[in-house]
Amino acid sequence: MTGGWEAKAEAEIRTAQERGEFDNLPGMGKPIPGRNLPYDESWWIKSFLQREDLPTDLLLPTPLLLRKKIEQVPDEVRDLPTEQAVRAYVGDLNAQVMAWLRSPTGPRVAVRPVNADDAVRRWRADREARAAAATTPRPEATAPRRARWRWRLPWRGRRRNTGGGGGPVQDAGVLSGAGRP
Repeated sequence: MTGGWEAKAEAEIRTAQERGEFDNLPGMGKPIPGRNLPYDESWWIKSFLQREDLPTDLLLPTPLLLRKKIEQVPDEVRDLPTEQAVRAYVGDLNAQVMAWLRSPTGPRVAVRPVNADDAVRRWRADREARAAAATTPRPEATAPRRARWRWRLPWRGRRRNTGGGGGPVQDAGVLSGAGRP
């Protein structure tokens, strides 16, 4: 019985080749990716994450993911517009922490809720520091810009005598072809 199936499959492959369905396939003539690398049990999940451009954080156990989120709280709340938004973000994160603490799964890692008042205090200090940095004038901005430009491009707009008496005078117009007979 298997001989009949194999013959049928081979016949289908042969007719598809004759029709040209296997011509110009993507990857044709290229080496198989990862062929010379040692075997990795999770090759398929790594290639999926890379192909779909997904973050690798999704593979972390819940307590490690929560710890990572807690460490990133100052960066995450930095651009939030109001104190209420900061408190809402911290409240959502604390709800996730409390849900995990009620029924812990994964490795035993110490995870504690974030203090919302400390997060708001850091958020305010960061906003004040950015506002102070934005209002202080830069000493470089007061320097004349034209002087720097001349220093970088000394040949623009200047006339130079390239030879002795009566030699040709180079000018931006002469270099571009203007003024030739």
